[in-house]
Order: sequence, then structure tokens, then C-alpha cells
Amino acid sequence: MQTPRARANAALLQAVYYLDRELAPPTKVRAFIRALGTVDALSDDELVERTNSQTLTELEGIGPSTGEVIADAVLDRPSSYLAKLEARTRIPIGAGEEIRDAIRGDCHLHSVWSDGAAPVAAMAEAARALGHDYMVLTDHSARLTIAHGLDEARVRKQLDEVAALNAQMAPFRVLSGLEVDILEDGSLDLADDLLADLDIVVGSVHSKFRMPREDMTRRLVMAIASPHVDMIGHITNRKVAGGGRDGSVFDAEIVFAACARFDTAIEINCRPERQDPPEDLVTLARQWDLKFCINTDAHAPGQLEWQPYGCDKLAQLDIGADSVINTWSADELVGWASSR
Repeated sequence: MQTPRARANAALLQAVYYLDRELAPPTKVRAFIRALGTVDALSDDELVERTNSQTLTELEGIGPSTGEVIADAVLDRPSSYLAKLEARTRIPIGAGEEIRDAIRGDCHLHSVWSDGAAPVAAMAEAARALGHDYMVLTDHSARLTIAHGLDEARVRKQLDEVAALNAQMAPFRVLSGLEVDILEDGSLDLADDLLADLDIVVGSVHSKFRMPREDMTRRLVMAIASPHVDMIGHITNRKVAGGGRDGSVFDAEIVFAACARFDTAIEINCRPERQDPPEDLVTLARQWDLKFCINTDAHAPGQLEWQPYGCDKLAQLDIGADSVINTWSADELVGWASSR
């Protein structure tokens, strides 16, 4: 039986999960994380006493909302706050239900090793709870210093953690990977011999989005031609939320011809603020008979639930699960990447 403090921690973590699922403002998520720290510093007796005396909010880091969630958990009663939050943040699945049912893993996600909010183990547990057979850990590479990108030494160290997790979580698998930065000249920011040791590599542009059309086309084609880049992430780099950001300009026919030539997949990035690529480019990619990979680009466990956005997009464009590589088993996925 859980202790009052354990119940309170679980409830606060559930709130964080739901808030991450709806991409809530960071300040809201941090409020619940601060409350976790406050609860951890209390004994069970003090937590119960403050709950009964209704003095939880006198503690630094606990406000009305977090206090309500804690009190409900301590008293072991249903939380109306969590129930409303779950209902509000639930992600419906529409036309893409058949594709979502066929998906067996997520090939683009981040952990605290770079700019994610959760340890690798927490991301893996969340992926397994969603019914996935595997996930590909793709933290950022060294060039993206703002995201605490990994250099070769840190990648090698991370591989040890992945191996240990796989021993603990079998048959679920954490596949090794990286979201490697595509530099301005189309080269990659980590050495080929390191990338060759990874199961899956996502190549993405994270700088100089406004390069001239010809230069951006060459940049993408050079990365696509690399035998180590298995898919191109958020290919236009657009943002459709907040202030927004126009997508990069490139010759899509040439880029997709290169993808067809080198058997490089196109990511369907499910982040709500990205929704990348747009429908017209997905349609054009289909005409080139390209492979797709429906990824969440999750930076927190709750965001792993975003795949329905991409599944619905493909289904609405009459693209089926047979074009989606993360409907394959882990062995099939790794075998394809190795064969390239």
C-alpha cells in the first residue's frame, strides 16, 4: 500500500504528464515540479497533518491547484482536478486509427541527456505503457549547444545506459540513436564511425533556416546522401503556433528524388507547434513513393501521445500504414537502417 507521500508524488507526476501532453506553458509545469520537491521534503506525518489542517498552501512551492491535487492524494480520494485535466488534454484519434494501431515505436524523442525533461528510463516506461515495442533515443548532437547536445564521449556514455536499460526492460527495447545536426554545407556534426555504431540517426537542420533555396536544397541533399542518416526530421523547420515561423525554402522535387535514390525516410513530426511537413509536401513525397516515420519529437513522457496527429494527417491524404516504417518491428527497422 502506498504511503501518503508516495500517493501525492504520483498524483503530481500524473498532472505533469497531462500538462506535457497538452504542451502547457512551462511555468505551469514547473509549478507542479516545484510542488514535488516540497512534498519530498516532508514526512508522511507532517503531510497528513497539513492536509487535515488545510495548511498545505502555506508551504513554499505549493499553490491552490497543486495543494488540491496533493490533498486528494493524501486522503486517497478521487481528484476532480486530475479528472478535468485528463479529459481536457486527451488526444482523440480520427481517420488515422488504423495506422496508430499498427505503429510499434517512436523514432524521435529526447531525454535529460540533452534538452528533454525526463530520464531515459521514464521515457521508456511511458513508451511501453502506450503499447510500443521500442523507442529510439535521439538526443541532440554536439553542435546544438543550446540544447546541451552530446559530443562523442557523452554518446558513448549514453550507450552504456541504453544497454543497461535493455537488460532490465526486455522485451521492450531502447534503440540507440541521435538527432544529428545538418551543418550549413550538408555535413554532419559527429564522426561517421560514431554514427555507424547507432541504430537509427535522424538528420535535422537547426540553424540558418533562411538560406537561399539552392543552398538549402544542396544542404539537405548532402545529408540525405550520407549512409548514416536514416530519416530527415522536421524537414521545413516551420512553426505554426505562437509567433510562428515560415518553413525553409528548397526544391522539394530534388530533395525527394535524393530520398528515393538513397532510401531515406521523411519524418512526419507530430509536435503541435510544428506539424511538419505540410500536406502539400507529404503528397509530393508520396508521389516519389518515399517512406514515412511518424514521430513525436517528444521532450517529456506525456508528449509521446502525440502520434495520432501524424496518423490522422497521413490517413486524410490516403496514405496507409504500409508506407510507415515505425510499423515495423525493431529488428526490421534496424535491419533496414543497417542495409542502407
